[in-house]
Amino acid sequence: MSRRKKIFFTLIVLFAIGIGAIYAWLFVDLPSLETLYQRATTTSTKILDRNGRTLYVISDPHQGQHSPVKLNDIPLYCRQATIATEDANYYSHPGVDLVGILRAVLINLQGGEVLSGGSTITQQLAKNLMLSPEEAAQRTITRKLRESILAWRITQTFSKDDILALYLNEVYYGNLAIGIEAAAQTYFGKAVGELDLAECALLAGLPQSAARYDPLSDLPASKERQAVVLDLMLKQNMITAEQVDLAKAENLQFAPTSYPIEAPHFVAYVRQWLEDRYGLEAIYTQGFVVTTTLDLDWQNTAQAIVQRQLAELTRDKPNEPGKNVNNAAVVAVDPQSGEIRVMLGSPDYFTAKIDGAVNAAIAHRQPGSSIKPITYAAAFDPTAPEPLTPASMILDVRSSFPTKEGDPYVPKNYDQQFHGPVSARTALASSYNIPAVKVLQHIGLPRTIELARKIGITTFGQPDRYGLALTLGGGEVRLIDMTMAFSVFANGGHKIDPVAVTEISNAQGEVVYRNTPQSGEIVLDPRVAYLITSILSDNKARAPAFSEYSVLRLTRPAAAKTGTTTDWRDNWTLGYTPDLVTGVWVGNADNQPMEHVSGVTGAGPIWHDFMQAALKGQPERDFARPAGLIDVDVCATSGLLPTEYCPFTKREVFIAGTQPTQPDNLYQPIKIDVATGLPATADTPKDRIETKVYLMLPAEAREWARDNGIPQLTSNNEQVAMNNAQLATSSQAAVRITRPDNGTIYRVTPQTPIETQQIPVQAIVADNVRLQRLMIYVDDRLIGEFTASPARAWWTLQLGTHTIKAQAVDDQGQVTDSAPISIVVTQ
Repeated sequence: MSRRKKIFFTLIVLFAIGIGAIYAWLFVDLPSLETLYQRATTTSTKILDRNGRTLYVISDPHQGQHSPVKLNDIPLYCRQATIATEDANYYSHPGVDLVGILRAVLINLQGGEVLSGGSTITQQLAKNLMLSPEEAAQRTITRKLRESILAWRITQTFSKDDILALYLNEVYYGNLAIGIEAAAQTYFGKAVGELDLAECALLAGLPQSAARYDPLSDLPASKERQAVVLDLMLKQNMITAEQVDLAKAENLQFAPTSYPIEAPHFVAYVRQWLEDRYGLEAIYTQGFVVTTTLDLDWQNTAQAIVQRQLAELTRDKPNEPGKNVNNAAVVAVDPQSGEIRVMLGSPDYFTAKIDGAVNAAIAHRQPGSSIKPITYAAAFDPTAPEPLTPASMILDVRSSFPTKEGDPYVPKNYDQQFHGPVSARTALASSYNIPAVKVLQHIGLPRTIELARKIGITTFGQPDRYGLALTLGGGEVRLIDMTMAFSVFANGGHKIDPVAVTEISNAQGEVVYRNTPQSGEIVLDPRVAYLITSILSDNKARAPAFSEYSVLRLTRPAAAKTGTTTDWRDNWTLGYTPDLVTGVWVGNADNQPMEHVSGVTGAGPIWHDFMQAALKGQPERDFARPAGLIDVDVCATSGLLPTEYCPFTKREVFIAGTQPTQPDNLYQPIKIDVATGLPATADTPKDRIETKVYLMLPAEAREWARDNGIPQLTSNNEQVAMNNAQLATSSQAAVRITRPDNGTIYRVTPQTPIETQQIPVQAIVADNVRLQRLMIYVDDRLIGEFTASPARAWWTLQLGTHTIKAQAVDDQGQVTDSAPISIVVTQ
């Protein structure tokens, strides 16, 4: 054989080998197209509670709860929305996205991972219905090419309409809904043929990520996705701009239909976890037996308690207005393992009137004051700058805080009262708002948000998105996240993730998954966790606000915190023992405000009754006290070491090294001239001198003291002591205006004489200033002159913008001006 023939023969052999290798690589074991419509009979996946009771059976959509419909029975809007979202060129390509395949090859050659995005509708069908679960889960060039070959074959065998119909009948829409008919029933309680444009667009946006865009748990995210779908339809000239606007504005009504299932919100939660971990095909073909963490008895108990409490709140009562509340959610977890024992997303999943299918356990809501313990935990951290302690004195007096917008922020307490000097323990236990804002200002938003994220709050953004109202509930959270966050307090500082599944076995009885117990990363100093628990379980400390025997008190050691939003849209109770953490939310799924239903009257009774029922018969356990804590007697008012003049002392717990070392300086003995009532001077006769003990409060509390009948000495001869434990405030200037707040807008009314429309203008001088005169000006016109601080003058409203300032003169004649503030008076 000649050399040329040998080379030619060798090339033929190499070519044949290459073709064979490519065939073996891509075509061997490639599924037959017959499997596209036919599946082998398999055992259904069963979801069980922790005791083996069936919660739900997930059937193959072609064998179980699945209602295929013809393409002509599916509204044109639904078909168009799906095509615009998933595959804009669906009717013009051969089933394969050639650009996407080329991109995948290039990524593979560069050593990258091939992502699943960019697949055509036909490719998605090939992957989900024909490839094995293991291969479908791979992100390789091989899987992408085999999927593309199958898609091309499908397109050569079946019409585009048949393929689209199969896709719409097969795709998963979340909440256990397979196919668009099931989705229409699950979300809207109607047949697919009754869907309008807005409903079609919402459903078409779900398959990409049914959990992320679930309208029953995060309607804003779902509406955003719906808007994307509508805009894509507009871009493809399928609908008009006017139709887009109308669809975006439509108020969707969710009304699921009933079917056999226990704990439906929890089952949907587990169902999504299974799909994320194993894929759709495995759920239908592997015959999984999924043992979950849920206790069905506890679940049913929680549901019965919720229904009973809501019935009590809405029961007609003489001389009481309706409460306008119809919904609630409960999450209960084991704080040591993270196992979810109860997930009740609403009182009744199938009641459309209350949007029962909305899972409030994972929906975004505002937490009210239930978020405060996180703020205090950040402030108690001994590594923080100037850490606070449970004994730290905080002045609960009228306070104005600056905002980034320049407007004043003046928080109010729930009871509309000021409580003067209070300890951090009392402030948190009694849920006072003003001290909480001061604590957040003291410790800073970044540290607080960082801690919130560490202990499980997943919904907080960057600190610059929020203001000081964050500690009063100004950021959205999820009930399940809040419950897990409180688990960190209950278990001594360990971050644990929620666990819903303990074990999975396949149809052959082989265990394919077993949950590994968590040790949990320590994200919070165990001593700080104990301080929070100590406060939240202190019935005496919360007595001023809730009474000592409120619904927050159990027959065993327990810690609890309530929360109520200022607009009455959400109320909460979160609480725990060493063995169980339970979070309760009460409100309305459509965000309608309730009528004066607070955390202690709405969610509180549910929390109390469930905890009592769930823990009945279990041994009582106290919270374990970690090493590194000490008990110290302190003066109750200042939180400093007691002196002979302090009338009230108490024992407080401290992280070692943070206990006070200075004696109390608020209660001071003052020699008084009994004839004048003023401090005695060198010239005062001795028989007129009497020593009295005075509570000498900082300047910003003087008005509160005066209003509450507590005498304050402010003479030039006696410098009032400044409490060293006082929280830093935004203004420690020598002289400042405390009323009104900068940027305040007033309105005059023609119904009353203008001379009766006056506002107080108040100024204070720092305690280290030996005051001689204090003048208050409006638009450079003197409206009051005083010799003591605080000082208050009254000014009659005048239309326009006005500047207010104060001026202090000390005993050396030095003049100090306050920073000016501006107010506006309109009609």
